Amino acid sequence: MAEYQCLRIEKSDGIATITIAHPPINLFDVALMQEMGRAGQEVEADDDVRVVIVQSDDPDFFIAHADVELILQLPVPEPGAPPRAAPNPFHAMVERFRTMPKATIGAIEGYCRGGGSEFALSLDMRFAALGKAVLSQPEVALGILPGGSGTQRLPRLCGRARALEIVLGCEDFPADLAERYGWVNRALPADELRPFVRRLATRIAAFPADAIARTKAALIAGEPGWEAGLAAESNQFDQCLTNPEARRRMEAFMANGGQTREAEARDLSPLISR
Repeated sequence: MAEYQCLRIEKSDGIATITIAHPPINLFDVALMQEMGRAGQEVEADDDVRVVIVQSDDPDFFIAHADVELILQLPVPEPGAPPRAAPNPFHAMVERFRTMPKATIGAIEGYCRGGGSEFALSLDMRFAALGKAVLSQPEVALGILPGGSGTQRLPRLCGRARALEIVLGCEDFPADLAERYGWVNRALPADELRPFVRRLATRIAAFPADAIARTKAALIAGEPGWEAGLAAESNQFDQCLTNPEARRRMEAFMANGGQTREAEARDLSPLISR
């Protein structure tokens, strides 16, 4: 098994449990993205694995969000450059969890914003801790958009109107409201979350791997249009980076304390320049 610095992977009884352990806030930076990509490849290729659980070692943060410093370093498209014809590398990483022939489940405790939410949306199922889990897509307030699949996944789960409320409103959603909107499957008391997810995973893992894989393949076949939609999202995200206002807002977010544990463990609105 590959060596990991940001993750722990444990396998037993047909279940692979991926635990995120990347202090101080489980930021989706290059290191975590690369390791999550490798972990996805590893569990997908393991014939003994039928179910994958993703959880966090930090009760206050599932995945904070994508690294804004990294976004500021992304190349800006040249005027007249041809649009992307395929989804971006982040899309490829999260799509693996959606399409692998295993059931993938997220146990969400703490903050799960931006790219963290988009990763969770890419899992087959999501369960959230009442009073602890908080989900959000704050990108538009920074002058960009959810570029890691959020514009494609949220409308399919929540409906177009609620997806626009989530993405354009940029507000935090507690677990119970996220459940009502379809963002997560269920919101459970915090002390019941992991036992519930483990019981469900154990039940599924007891079933034939071939039946699990074929069921997912059939469901995926009934959801066409992903590649074109993700490519379109990538292009719109790239164009956001050409707007100086987006850079100003992201730089102000960082200057105001963004990506520090103290600032991230509350409403992000005060960090975002108007």
